[in-house]
Amino acid sequence: MHTTPYLLPPDDPQRELLHNEVHARPPARIRLPALVTYVAVFNDGLTREHECQHLRRLPGQEALRVEDLQGNFLRIRVPGYTLKWEHHTEFTRYSIVQPLPAAAGLHAATPDLCSAIATPPGWLATIPGRTFAAIQLVMVEADLDAPTAVLAQARQWLGDHTVVASLMGNNAHSLAVTDFWLRPDGFERMLVIGRPGTSQTRAGRVAARLFELETYRLMALRGLPVVKQLAPLLARSEQQLADITALLENKSASDQGLLDTLVSLAGGVERATAENVFRFSATRAYDTLVGQRIGELREQPIAGTQTLGEFMQRRLSPAMATVAATHQRLASLSERITRASDLLRTRVDIATEEQNQQLLAKLTKGQEMQLRLQGTVEGLSIAAISYYVISLLLYLGKAGKAAGLPVNPEMLAGALIPLVLWGVWRTTRKIHEKLHRDH
Repeated sequence: MHTTPYLLPPDDPQRELLHNEVHARPPARIRLPALVTYVAVFNDGLTREHECQHLRRLPGQEALRVEDLQGNFLRIRVPGYTLKWEHHTEFTRYSIVQPLPAAAGLHAATPDLCSAIATPPGWLATIPGRTFAAIQLVMVEADLDAPTAVLAQARQWLGDHTVVASLMGNNAHSLAVTDFWLRPDGFERMLVIGRPGTSQTRAGRVAARLFELETYRLMALRGLPVVKQLAPLLARSEQQLADITALLENKSASDQGLLDTLVSLAGGVERATAENVFRFSATRAYDTLVGQRIGELREQPIAGTQTLGEFMQRRLSPAMATVAATHQRLASLSERITRASDLLRTRVDIATEEQNQQLLAKLTKGQEMQLRLQGTVEGLSIAAISYYVISLLLYLGKAGKAAGLPVNPEMLAGALIPLVLWGVWRTTRKIHEKLHRDH
């Protein structure tokens, strides 16, 4: 067998993984008419083993291994339907594609879809995780040359709620209609009407974009409860900071008390930032994805009806602006606390400098007194040393007189007093000079 030689340098360890990422989650191929049941659940605290155990409950999947789920994407073909499993950072998605029951077509009025779901009874209800998005999407074919008439049928199919609708694609290949209402069974409903002959790949792409649009919208809105929870903390912290700033102008306020309050305030704000910085960043990322998916629909409006994109932007934009403003407010509060800390530090430094100057003045005064005292002691020391030297000379003269020398001890001692005083003083000066040279 002929083997093609490898003509490149050795591959980077992640080359194949990164290259194949573009093929990691291919859209389903959906043959119309079809019913697509979509469920997205939060997967925090769940392991692949939990999700694998649940997938094994599907017919013929008893041998499914955890290793089969390591790619974060799995398509399972079961007689009568296809299930797609997708694992993401915060959530897991399940999509079940099956033929549409005859009684649920475009001619029906609020048809019963839940009883037609092809998975085993109770399988959906026991999916591990917490549901945050669930959609039943019906995809059919019809002539779209008169979109207003088709939209009237779609309104009857969905029920009494106000609907939003868009013609999708530059050539208006599909009509998407929904009311964004949660029904008692827990599902939203969407209806997509494609032109006759709509390809399976196009139907799969349309379904994927609609599911992602709603999923990312709901994920983006997760930042809104965080904002509402932070609002009292921010208001209280801002008022505390204003009070601290006012006290900084009052020199009688205790620096230690201000520092304790400021440290406590900074700790609370930093903890709130650390706990919610991921949520704020994720909200911004999901909002960006919503905008991208709306753009990919390439919507065309139908007279008298809001498009999906208009509805999303009108409802989502205020919430996203609120989240962004709160994020900025939290960051601004942290910066203002830092500036207040700098002001307090400056105030403490100035007070410390004043104390140091006062202490230095006291030390200088003490040194001057010590020098004067030292001069006095030195004078007394010179006198004392001279006294002892003269006394020794006196005794020496007396000893010489007793030995028969012709000397007068008192006259000798008196005559030597000036010489002794000068000698002691000169010796003291030399000691001082030597000490100064050593330093």
